[in-house]
Amino acid sequence: MPRRSLSPATVIAEAAVLADAEGLEAVTVSAVARRLGVQPASLYSHLPGRDALLDGLTELALGELAERVAEAVAGRAGHPALVALADAHRGYASEHPGRWGALQRRSGPGPVASSAAARLVALTRAVLRSYPVPEDDHVHAVRLLGSTVNGYLTLTGAGGFDHRTPSPDASWPRVLAALDVALRHWPTGPDPEETR
Repeated sequence: MPRRSLSPATVIAEAAVLADAEGLEAVTVSAVARRLGVQPASLYSHLPGRDALLDGLTELALGELAERVAEAVAGRAGHPALVALADAHRGYASEHPGRWGALQRRSGPGPVASSAAARLVALTRAVLRSYPVPEDDHVHAVRLLGSTVNGYLTLTGAGGFDHRTPSPDASWPRVLAALDVALRHWPTGPDPEETR
């Protein structure tokens, strides 16, 4: 196998292919080096270790997902935008399970501060502007969306819903309809912490 020219981008791209094929846990410096036909030491000048490799993979996935979400929600508002946002996440998780897994890990400061993360947050907040959620509550609404969508996709991917009918596909639109109702009827008034 001819030796490839290495750069952080080529190393991370190979890690992404490996993650999707074998799972995020399979992504190690040694495994990626084998796939690239080089010694592990060759990668350390590009990425200092596994954490940096996984952070790079997380940032790559954030960028790809943000692009997908942007295309999906363009020109939509309210429930159609919410469905498009959630379906973009679902499609990405299905097509790129290893990269999706990289989005579910606690990453370092690089991916968190990246332009890709900022774009994904901005797109999510744009969807929320269709709802009567006060700007100060957007962080709470983003957490509700993230925990519902990510939780559903994680449980579906693990086969957690395979033991009952109807199928998880049948429940998905109902989950999103319930989210739409929750966002349209967002609680107002004093912060619950202040009333205790």
